[in-house]
Amino acid sequence: MKRITPFAAILISLFFSACATRQSPPSTVGEVDLARYAGTWFEIARYPNWFQRHCAGETQAVYAVQKDGSVRVENSCLDAGGVRKQAIGRATVVPGSGNAKLKVSFFGPFAGPYWIIGLDEKSYSWAVVGHPTRKYLWILSRTPKLPETESRRVLALIKAQGYDASRLITTPQ
Repeated sequence: MKRITPFAAILISLFFSACATRQSPPSTVGEVDLARYAGTWFEIARYPNWFQRHCAGETQAVYAVQKDGSVRVENSCLDAGGVRKQAIGRATVVPGSGNAKLKVSFFGPFAGPYWIIGLDEKSYSWAVVGHPTRKYLWILSRTPKLPETESRRVLALIKAQGYDASRLITTPQ
């Protein structure tokens, strides 16, 4: 019978401890009406990320449903010098997701997950967009400011979904 070396035992224990601490992905909302979701959204807060490193404020996203069912994505923000920066992309719905999971591409064939994990289902006045690994998070609103009662509701939702609210940075609008 072969013995497990101390090195192998350490590797095995690290593997199992990593598996045990891995969270399941966040849940998305049940259904999204893309026609209602389309339009202008203001970024209220986000996790810091490399692709928005130049954004200093007035960050917005404009979504438009296309005839083929895809969604045109136009993201923009002001940089520190007051110059508006813009990125145009395309989102496609992940089949079977109720339109709550999309794949967004800004650079050719490379697409990233865009999961709608929270949404004011009555008026579509705010949305929370996340990533399955919780690496990215955005809080969006139809208005430049989110009312305090809605802000508390959104923060409770993201905490319940396993996101760290302390990582959020507020976007000046």
